[in-house]
Amino acid sequence: MDVGIRLKNARKKVGISQRELAKRAGVTNSTISMIEKNNVSPSVSSLKKVLSGLPMSLMDFFDSEESSRLDIPVVYKPEDFLDSSVNDIQWKLIGKSFPNRQMSFLVELLPPGSDTGSEAGEDMYMHEGEEAGYVLEGQLELTVEGEIYNLEAGDGYYFDSRRPHRFRNPHEVDCRMVSATTPADF
Repeated sequence: MDVGIRLKNARKKVGISQRELAKRAGVTNSTISMIEKNNVSPSVSSLKKVLSGLPMSLMDFFDSEESSRLDIPVVYKPEDFLDSSVNDIQWKLIGKSFPNRQMSFLVELLPPGSDTGSEAGEDMYMHEGEEAGYVLEGQLELTVEGEIYNLEAGDGYYFDSRRPHRFRNPHEVDCRMVSATTPADF
């Protein structure tokens, strides 16, 4: 299911109009309308902002009904991962059904040209918690509070998530990485 249909269904499940969701999330009504019609593909940070008006985490947004289980596995196979993507960035969430998760542990793929924000900086992430990651293959450009860091395979990062940040791959090859964030917001 695509982002537009998921957003419309989530909004209707809560029982609010596009206008009310826009007001709650601090975005324009046309933004909600364009996302629901799939006229635009929101950045991850923009989608998180819109979902804050429901309120709903990215994990809940991309999760499906069949994922709620009574058993708590220790080992997760690929079919147990939550596969999602926004703006061509793909991630696999490991442990999606673990009750009261305290972190999101992700395997990510950032293809060439992918970006979690915008040049102007209005789509920078900021949230409570911490983030850490490790680049497995390729290169990653990480911006934290306006400072740009270029990471290569074998490099890692760790920072306070309240600092405005953004991830992008301006290079010609895929960037594969693993990351963890607290609190669990995926």
